[in-house]
Amino acid sequence: MKMKLAAILTVMATTSFADTPEIQKVATTAMNAGGWRFDVTVSHPDTGWDHYADGWVIVDSEGREIGMRVLAHPHETEQPFTRSLVVSGPLPQTVYITARCSVDGWAEQLFEVSLK
Repeated sequence: MKMKLAAILTVMATTSFADTPEIQKVATTAMNAGGWRFDVTVSHPDTGWDHYADGWVIVDSEGREIGMRVLAHPHETEQPFTRSLVVSGPLPQTVYITARCSVDGWAEQLFEVSLK
């Protein structure tokens, strides 16, 4: 399973640099109507519109995208910052989250989240 994820991230990623965003923590809440809310805390040394964390994605163990949160602006004065995404429908028991920035692409870090 980790090999599949590594292969998928290799395809998704551009060259990894020290300034890729880092997932600090993830809080999840099961929704009454099914699905989950993800509150994802990201840190990145945003410098403005020229270099900032611009999104994060939730994937399953096969690397299939479950949901993506686009970050529409830099957070240079708000670090780390937390943004949310609600994903409908049934989800696997384990998902993975990674973030990207506008310059360095997808981070190699996979943050594992157990949904039990």
